[in-house]
Amino acid sequence: MEQQNTLNDIKQTIVFNASIQKVWSVVSTAEGIASWFMPNDFVLEVGHEFYVQSPFGPSPCKVLEIDEPNHLSFSWDTDGWVVSFNLKDLGDNKTEFTLIHGGWKHPDEILPKANAKSSIIRDRMSGGWVAIVNEKLKKVVEG
Repeated sequence: MEQQNTLNDIKQTIVFNASIQKVWSVVSTAEGIASWFMPNDFVLEVGHEFYVQSPFGPSPCKVLEIDEPNHLSFSWDTDGWVVSFNLKDLGDNKTEFTLIHGGWKHPDEILPKANAKSSIIRDRMSGGWVAIVNEKLKKVVEG
């Protein structure tokens, strides 16, 4: 069996001082997502195809799974990426939020849109997700 030498998923977990419904509304609506991520035409419906307006131009996405208010996943762009939001109600107005960005290829594979190796893009995006989740999303959810 051939060993797949792919990059690990990006995983970012944080506990918000907010109810699960508040967090869900910010991560599962077009307006909510635009407030901390990118402009988009998201609709909370499995199979819905939408675009996020990334720095590299419009990126096609598709809603893959919904388990309200605990889980949402969507494909992002055409390179096999999948982004998932997992929410867990911790009680006492606290919610654990985990973002997973998976579907990474071989480290040396070139990602056409960015014209850079997968490993370089993953490193950049990993740092980006830290700032997005810990700063932007936190401010919107708790603000």
